[in-house]
Amino acid sequence: MNTLAMEISTRAAQMSPSLTLSIDSKAKAMKAEGIDICGFGAGEPDFDTPEHIKQAAIAALEQGFTKYTPSSGLPELRQAIAEKLANDNGLEYRPSQIIVSNGAKHSCYNAILATCEPGDEVIIPSPYWVSYPDMVKLAGAEPVIVQTNERNGWKMTAAEFENAMTPRTKMVIMNSPGNPTGSVYSREELEAIVEVAAEEDIYILSDEIYEKLVYDDAKHVSIASLSKAAYDLTITINGFSKSYAMTGWRLGYMAAPEAIAKAVDSIQSHSTSNPCSFAQKGAVAALKGDQQPLSDMHDEFDMRRNYMFDRISKIANITAVKPQGAFYVLVNISQLGLTSQNFADRLLSKANVAVIPGAAFGDDRTIRLSYATSIDVIKKGLDRFQDFCRTL
Repeated sequence: MNTLAMEISTRAAQMSPSLTLSIDSKAKAMKAEGIDICGFGAGEPDFDTPEHIKQAAIAALEQGFTKYTPSSGLPELRQAIAEKLANDNGLEYRPSQIIVSNGAKHSCYNAILATCEPGDEVIIPSPYWVSYPDMVKLAGAEPVIVQTNERNGWKMTAAEFENAMTPRTKMVIMNSPGNPTGSVYSREELEAIVEVAAEEDIYILSDEIYEKLVYDDAKHVSIASLSKAAYDLTITINGFSKSYAMTGWRLGYMAAPEAIAKAVDSIQSHSTSNPCSFAQKGAVAALKGDQQPLSDMHDEFDMRRNYMFDRISKIANITAVKPQGAFYVLVNISQLGLTSQNFADRLLSKANVAVIPGAAFGDDRTIRLSYATSIDVIKKGLDRFQDFCRTL
């Protein structure tokens, strides 16, 4: 009997394997063997979802709210998001311009799929969140990586953006506050980028999932609020995972020009349909309920950020920029003579500390440490990290 060779699609074959998952799986295997691992890989808050949000979802379940909703999300949730965007971000969107999806990642992918096609180029500043380039490839477009530098706080300048543009440029992806860098773009920096984008009608995908986690004197600015040109070109992405500690709930949203929102609604109706019904009720409670848990989480993250950065800044032969947002510190290890993957593997095997290699984010000179873990783990893990660096 002949067997046919199994073939997968070109788009699936070109996906990059996840370095973040490989480190995570090794760390979990070591934990299962009883080894004390200090994990700095987490991309999610270590806090529980606030109680009033959970209770709203529980009540929805108990009331039998378990059926389909509109594919673009509950009308009351879209209205609550519109009110949030107006109050927090100075953005006026009709509910019809808002699409609720299965996480901000899903929203990003939907936006790229609705606007980009084969032959298009999408500019992505590096270090970048790991999924952006592969999302672009899945849409058939080509990611164009712009390497940023530590001296400029890991932020792409308008000049660098302009230099990377070609007649095929369709979109630029902005992430502020940023993962893995913790960088926050100023109003002036964003205005300069908008000016370049507006000249050639280039879409701006603005991933603002970390907007509530901004520190010191940094201010979050929604790109679409800067001007009519910015509003017309920008697809704003946000969600509930980071601000409300709702990573597993899988709820994100986009706000976009009407034509894009309509296209995304159609795409979603034929792919995933609606987000989880009762989770959406929790999201309404998140937006309309007590916001004090956000402040409490923010203050705890800020304390951990200061501690982690102060410790790292005292270690010889590595450098870091103090993050202004999110919950990560990006560490430049280039003076140590190791690739980021080699460094991460050796750190895990020799010191029982898990970090994410910068190669996953497009910059092999770096590693990412998350402070979305307890201060006790941070202290113990940084003791081990410091001792390990001394051996190099």
